[in-house]
Amino acid sequence: MEELSESDLGPGARTQHELFTLVYRALAPAVLGYFKGRGVDDPEALAQDVFLSVLPRLDGVTGGIAGLRTFVFSVAHARAVDYYRRTERRPRTVDYDPEEDDRRVSSAEHEALVAAGQTDAELLIGRLRGDQREVIMLRIVAELSIEEVADVLGKSPGAVKQLQRRALKALRDHVSEEEWVR
Repeated sequence: MEELSESDLGPGARTQHELFTLVYRALAPAVLGYFKGRGVDDPEALAQDVFLSVLPRLDGVTGGIAGLRTFVFSVAHARAVDYYRRTERRPRTVDYDPEEDDRRVSSAEHEALVAAGQTDAELLIGRLRGDQREVIMLRIVAELSIEEVADVLGKSPGAVKQLQRRALKALRDHVSEEEWVR
């Protein structure tokens, strides 16, 4: 321990503030390394928590520097155990990724939409982005010409053709995914 000596720990040798500063500077890097080595998510926060617990009890520490070090690391160990107990009780959340879902049974949502009369084509079209979905709906469902769709959307016929081309490519990509192949 660099800056901390046995004489610093003697009664009346330092003010409470000075003693805590010395103890923190001497032991905080090791406590932080301990938490990093244990793999906690926020080692800095746990290290701060350790020293907040140590501060009011500094006067009662016996055994010199070795006793102080033992005390600080016993508090650090208790905080690490508490951390892992908390994380084990909490269920781990994982984002849903449809590409990793290997279930072959249709979902409840799909069954409900089919029962309501919504088809796979409508489900696919629903996956398109705003303007692409509008163009496909107007072109295929409403059976409008490119010029009529351009008038409705306030776009040029060339822009409508480009949106339609991109939408059809996106639909082809979606259809080729396993979830639509039965």
